[in-house]
Amino acid sequence: MSQTDTTEVDVQALEQEGEIAADYIEGLLDIGDYDGDIDMDVEGERAMVAVVGGALDELVGKRGEVLEALQELTRLAVHRQTGNRTRLMLDIGGYRERRRAELTKLGQDVAAEVKQSSQPKPLAPMTPFERKIVHDAVAAAGLRSESEGEEPERFVVVLPA
Repeated sequence: MSQTDTTEVDVQALEQEGEIAADYIEGLLDIGDYDGDIDMDVEGERAMVAVVGGALDELVGKRGEVLEALQELTRLAVHRQTGNRTRLMLDIGGYRERRRAELTKLGQDVAAEVKQSSQPKPLAPMTPFERKIVHDAVAAAGLRSESEGEEPERFVVVLPA
């Protein structure tokens, strides 16, 4: 097997992860008597499963805490069936998409502020998903950022050029 063979994305395996995850989430929705449609996709190197529909806020929770827990449970369910760790991403009610837009704007705004002031700026604690979005936005603006602290209080610091 060549070097490129090991780095290629196995779309079929990711689709299988998505199907396992969708079945698991569907079971949870039934138990909780929630209405929602499930969309599956493969984005980059991860399976994406989204629950769309009304009245799903309880499944997102405050600052996405319930969503994060459900994602971890879903990853465990996939791992149990496949034997492989998964980077599956779960979204409910469009929360992650909205959060991605908010955090991209935050990263851009803070990068502009740090360029102006030449002072490092620490941000509030965030999940790994949220920090990655901010790091990407800061890098796109031409600055550096680092994560500091320990989970769950880990946060991004935007650094001057």
